[in-house]
Amino acid sequence: MKLYYAPQACSLAPHIVLRELDQPFELIRVDNRTKKTIEGDDFLAINPKGYVAALQLDNGEVLTEGPAILQYLADLRPDANLAPANGTFQRVRLQECLNFVSTEIHGGLGWLFSSQFPEAVKALIKEKLFKRLAVLNETLGRQDYLLAGGFGIADAYLFTVLRWAPLFAIDMNQWPALVRFQASIEQRPAVKAALAAEAV
Repeated sequence: MKLYYAPQACSLAPHIVLRELDQPFELIRVDNRTKKTIEGDDFLAINPKGYVAALQLDNGEVLTEGPAILQYLADLRPDANLAPANGTFQRVRLQECLNFVSTEIHGGLGWLFSSQFPEAVKALIKEKLFKRLAVLNETLGRQDYLLAGGFGIADAYLFTVLRWAPLFAIDMNQWPALVRFQASIEQRPAVKAALAAEAV
């Protein structure tokens, strides 16, 4: 498998999961501005959407969109318990959680990267985002991970996108459970290895 990634991007989440699973893979860096891989290949030929993550399977198929990639990877090794089994209600809960992180946290923080928005618009985005972070703070104040069953793919995803908050001068200390969560996840060997490999 080949994982196409960019530093400081959401592709860190599947990178972490690949290492959690001890799954063999090739890591290929993409320049988000030029849409070229480190070898000079046209990333748009691999993923016409133009953004990471993209996971190229051994049969040549390319899978995109973080939540889909994360679930695919987790299902390769059900014994690793990174996702509840397909067809269970807990799997639906996982999908609920992945959608929340994707649309409300990833999406909210993602808009802040745009230089086209005036500060007044960004303030409104932050106001909505902060309400969503408060919900997560409550959840992680009750339990160590997003789902009660232990560390899973949703945690890798949330950890990844919350790393963007300091880029926008967001003081995470107002959500102490999120601070504890980030510090805990950062100590996982797979997370340390992924961060080191991406040199971020």
